[in-house]
Amino acid sequence: MAELSAADTGIPPLAVPAAPGPTETFESLFAGCVGTAYGVARRLTGSQADAEDLVQDAAFLAHRAFASFTPGTNFRAWFLKILMNCYYSSRRRERSRPVTSALDDTPDLYIYSRSGESGFPTQGPDPAAQLLDKLGTERIVTAINRLPEEYRIVSTLYFMEDLSYEEIARVLQCPVGTVRSRLHRGRKMLQKALWQVAEEDGIVRPPASQDDA
Repeated sequence: MAELSAADTGIPPLAVPAAPGPTETFESLFAGCVGTAYGVARRLTGSQADAEDLVQDAAFLAHRAFASFTPGTNFRAWFLKILMNCYYSSRRRERSRPVTSALDDTPDLYIYSRSGESGFPTQGPDPAAQLLDKLGTERIVTAINRLPEEYRIVSTLYFMEDLSYEEIARVLQCPVGTVRSRLHRGRKMLQKALWQVAEEDGIVRPPASQDDA
């Protein structure tokens, strides 16, 4: 996805103390990833105001810790790790929800099987891609937001922000194997969530009931 500028996101200029040299370097690097940071925050919080607050909090902490950033390394992943830590800190004040979901039992190739049942075109090489084209970005985001949190986060970073497995692992501070595992399971859940959104919006038809037979 194309990155947004700070002006596009509505995030005001950083309220950080002026200092020579390092501050401008931080601001230059931050300007290059603010669109990605805001997109992630928006999908995590579901609120424009909360997303702006989250990015501002992360930017303030990142600015204070900028001396620990290694020049020439991946600033985007470094900053998103701080943003995720801010998000998790706010979540710790809430009671954890059970990790259960109606999407949890999604079989492999769910879209392929449902495409055949509903009459959605399956002659092409990739019916899943055809469905995604019809859904568009907004509906895909809606489907991702229905996933349990750990799969929603990794799917957002991978599918919506185009981060690599290695970048996601750095952001979430977990092994690359964990990222692969969550994405594998998240992809299956996402197929079912996408199909639900497509049914709700009339893009595909739901299965006929017994009364319709």
